[in-house]
Amino acid sequence: MGTPGFDLSEAHEHFSADCFNNTWGLIDKPDRSKEEDEQMLLLAMSSVWHWTQREDHTSSNLSVGFWQVSRVHALLERGDEARRYGQMALEAGERGGSDPFTIGYAFEALARAEAVAGDKTQMAEYLTEAMKAAERVEDEEPKSWLLDDLKTIG
Repeated sequence: MGTPGFDLSEAHEHFSADCFNNTWGLIDKPDRSKEEDEQMLLLAMSSVWHWTQREDHTSSNLSVGFWQVSRVHALLERGDEARRYGQMALEAGERGGSDPFTIGYAFEALARAEAVAGDKTQMAEYLTEAMKAAERVEDEEPKSWLLDDLKTIG
């Protein structure tokens, strides 16, 4: 492999964000086709991969990326994979000493995964942890995002 004819660092910066944002467009689409479901998953995974290639990536960036992958798997009703990536989000967040917002969303991912998997007891435990983290979020706007998302689980 030779050197590409473009700035590789800029490409990773572009695609990490672009894939993440395009995933959201599909997450928010109410009636996706099977092809769009697959595209949504590929975009989320691509975003995380491009983040891992960036020199400026942090554990928080990876936590958010893993959270999005978990969310996509939950939407696709793949409980085991949603759980796996939710755990990766939590581990990355804790490793980086992430803020309560990021940790709260990692627990949100795990709660959503358990809801999909049918484990209501574990789901409730993760929801409790997510609520505890939400209480520590100081900025009201992100706090409301997290609390609103937690209300959709169950």
